[in-house]
Amino acid sequence: MMEFLKQLNLGASNAGASTGQQWLADDSAEQLAIHSPVNGELIAKVSLCTQAQYQQVIEQAQQAFVAWRQVTAPQRGEIVRQIGQALRDYKQPLGELVSYEMGKSLQEGLGEVQEMIDICDFAVGLSRQLCGSTMHSERPLHRMYDQYHPLGIVGVVSAFNFPVAVWSWNAMIAAVCGNVTVWKPSEKTPLTAIACQHILKDILARNNLPEGVFSLVVGTGAEIGESMLDDKRIPLMSVTGSTRVGRHAGQKVAARFGKSILELGGNNAIIITPNADLKVAIPGVAFGAVGTAGQRCTTTRRVIVHESVYDKVKDALVGAYGKLRIGNPLDQNNHVGPLIDKASVQAFSAALDKVQAEGGKLLCGGEVLSGEGYASGCYVKPAIVEAENHFQMVQEETFAPILYLIKYSGDLQQAIDLQNDVAQGLSSAIFTQNMLEAEQFLAHWGSDCGIANVNIGTSGAEIGGAFGGEKETGGGRESGSDAWKAYMRRQTNTINYSTALPLAQGIKFDL
Repeated sequence: MMEFLKQLNLGASNAGASTGQQWLADDSAEQLAIHSPVNGELIAKVSLCTQAQYQQVIEQAQQAFVAWRQVTAPQRGEIVRQIGQALRDYKQPLGELVSYEMGKSLQEGLGEVQEMIDICDFAVGLSRQLCGSTMHSERPLHRMYDQYHPLGIVGVVSAFNFPVAVWSWNAMIAAVCGNVTVWKPSEKTPLTAIACQHILKDILARNNLPEGVFSLVVGTGAEIGESMLDDKRIPLMSVTGSTRVGRHAGQKVAARFGKSILELGGNNAIIITPNADLKVAIPGVAFGAVGTAGQRCTTTRRVIVHESVYDKVKDALVGAYGKLRIGNPLDQNNHVGPLIDKASVQAFSAALDKVQAEGGKLLCGGEVLSGEGYASGCYVKPAIVEAENHFQMVQEETFAPILYLIKYSGDLQQAIDLQNDVAQGLSSAIFTQNMLEAEQFLAHWGSDCGIANVNIGTSGAEIGGAFGGEKETGGGRESGSDAWKAYMRRQTNTINYSTALPLAQGIKFDL
């Protein structure tokens, strides 16, 4: 076995359910074989969580919440601080595992672990800032204020493309807020989740914390995922995935009056105006489009370019794509690793066929790579296609490295309207040195996305800001800013410290 697997306590066969300090074993459970998209080789096997184990995990989490909510928020922050330190200690092997199991470059794998460390630091500070507001009452000798209380169990369903970072956004914030977490990772990348659970185990034991503060259930969406969506014991579900998955999840959770945070699809665009600095814009577009092999929800999928600089941008992008090194993501000389599996490769090829049938022109890339170094069959050459915004394939999100190049000839508002004319609303960017253009893009008649950037790309959000989008992206927010409020229930309190009972709105009720 590779050294990083040993360092992370992963074996040839691994249990897929944990209450934090106890792994739940069932010899009759179905085994899931995890193969690396890097070389197609078997990494390890995981036992899928059974329904009986699921019930045990949820019941234990309920009990843990009763104790955990009694721990002061700064003390909860201290546990998160220890988790952040442990992640620092394991950053290299965990980053290597992220790269090997998911396929993203090692730099991105290490960056994902750093993102976990950063959110731990953020949550530690937050543990002393869970503030409400005090309001003046219209009634004399009365005081009103808001306060926030923990919800209980937070269910987290994460996607393969960020197998650990998105869980940490939810789990660390939820923890300092007084909640416990049950995590269902993607069936495509469960080993990173199991590795994180091993890292947490020692911290939980060392601090004599109750079983169930951080729990894990590895299972299919059809079984374990559906159980979580239907479970009234889980007041908040955070779901990362496609718009189709999110629509189903949101409806099911809403039907039981639960809360949901939905982080769904993106069809992100960059606008390049005649006033852009192309030395900055071209690398921003290229990384946004090919980073993680186009498998980020914030991946740049459309570039909307003014006609006056269109040919220059087109030539520069084709030239940049010609320099991309594609191969084993653990080799830091490579820019682009594999897609997650062969089904994604098929979707990549099918999308290119469809958009060309609509009238799109393939400028470069699009090949499926084979031969030495590409044995998994999951490597492709990122593609650039000249297209029009109204094409069906341009309107859809293909989770693969396809960049659509779109020309505009009018004013900036035309470009903004093109950008907004899709069903998704996650991330957006403009490259311009003109302050008026930048401010128009950021105005309320500008970008309709949850993230709008100036002179940086659509990808690579920092944890300090709230992350999420609008329209079919789901409307949820995670990570920084005041996103913590979604993990708590809000309560308004009014205290009467007089010897009378005046009523609001001046109502008289004399007995």
